[in-house]
Amino acid sequence: MLNMAFKRLTYKLLVLALSFLTFSTFGQEVNIDAGKTLFKNNCAACHNKDMKSKLTGPPLGGTQDNWDSEEDLYQWIRNSQGMIADGNPRATELWNEWKPGVMTSFPNLTDEDIANILGYIDFQVAGGGGGGSKDDLAASECEVPTEAEDSNRLLYGFLFVVLALLAVILARIISNLNHMEEIKETGITPQRKTLAEILTGKSVVSFAIFLVIVAGGYITVNNSINLGRQQGYQPEQPINFSHIIHACEQKIDCNYCHDGARRSKHAIIPGASTCMNCHKAIKNGSRWGTKELTKIYASIGFDPSTDKYIEDYDQLAEEDIKKIYTKWIADQYVQDKGLLDDEGENLIEEQWDGIVDALTDPEEGDENIAGPIEWVRIHNLPDHVYFNHSQHVSVGKIECQQCHGKVEQMAVMKQYSPLSMGWCISCHRQTEVKFASNGYYDNYYENYHQEIKDLERDKVTVEDIGGTECQKCHY
Repeated sequence: MLNMAFKRLTYKLLVLALSFLTFSTFGQEVNIDAGKTLFKNNCAACHNKDMKSKLTGPPLGGTQDNWDSEEDLYQWIRNSQGMIADGNPRATELWNEWKPGVMTSFPNLTDEDIANILGYIDFQVAGGGGGGSKDDLAASECEVPTEAEDSNRLLYGFLFVVLALLAVILARIISNLNHMEEIKETGITPQRKTLAEILTGKSVVSFAIFLVIVAGGYITVNNSINLGRQQGYQPEQPINFSHIIHACEQKIDCNYCHDGARRSKHAIIPGASTCMNCHKAIKNGSRWGTKELTKIYASIGFDPSTDKYIEDYDQLAEEDIKKIYTKWIADQYVQDKGLLDDEGENLIEEQWDGIVDALTDPEEGDENIAGPIEWVRIHNLPDHVYFNHSQHVSVGKIECQQCHGKVEQMAVMKQYSPLSMGWCISCHRQTEVKFASNGYYDNYYENYHQEIKDLERDKVTVEDIGGTECQKCHY
């Protein structure tokens, strides 16, 4: 026993050194990158990547310590049900805790593969590589670097100042040359105009008035064109929902949450019941812990402590609701930190205040925590415009990103496109119709197929099938 305890202590010390060097596990040289890939491909669907929180399967941190031998652990990963059938005590214990969910068997994983996976698990538990935050890791993999708009503006301002100085210098040179030419021709030295006289002269004033008229006209027309448009609009939402986590890291298809996009006019904002399909099991967020997910639970009346929906939830007083969710937040804090200290008490109050702020609006007379989450609408077309999502997604086979940008790289959702009529028309004029395996276009295909065959045209665009007719969008 003393010898085994010494081995475990030595192993844990090696785990702490993972940020600085590559080490050997179970006699194998660990490749963290390979382990990360193997974990994503084989384990991430059921096990939380923070290695500390439950998901469909148990948290994997400290897995090695829970088995009597490394051979048993390797056998469990390759064939868990076989070990259960053989009556292995640890295998039976896990089965009783997590049944009826069956762990997938991985007979094709080599000893090296398993060592790499276990090394990656310990690597994550030890800090994930030099103490980088989860936000930093997400940004390096999924998030597009922020465009340096301010730097560009500074550059343009600098160039404007340089050009203005050059104009003044050239004007002075021309003035001096004219002055010298006049002296040469007349032999008389005329009195030179002061800078104030030059700037208030008829030509300069006339030019300034011309610039003001042109600039004023441009601003007026541009603002009129942009009236009602909100490209780049990025409001703060009641819940910090990150598309980076869901669409990029977890690879959730857009149509899973926005399922109306493929079958109706509206893409729809998913209700909390859609969120609960996953978050009934995933109760601790990878970025904000309990902070944001508890808002969802409070809106729909789900008690994460008991895994049950609360009866007559909308009839409960706010104090009763507060007891349910502050208890949940406290329990999770104690589970993570070991005890409820002053920091934990402050965290509980802060998160509860966040729930109230997100789910109620006293100014609008809404003081009930129970009820739908009121997301701030971002994309909004004028009433006189008809747009059908299913026509574009199911029929036109248009990717969501073509209109909404790389949503999977947005921590906070924003409007990517101008959604103007000119923008739509340009798209219809450039987008080719996808005839292959698309029965919606059979009638058009017969007409245009012969023209393409006779080399009279090389493509068919949406405009060719009526995509720029006024009545298609305005009727």
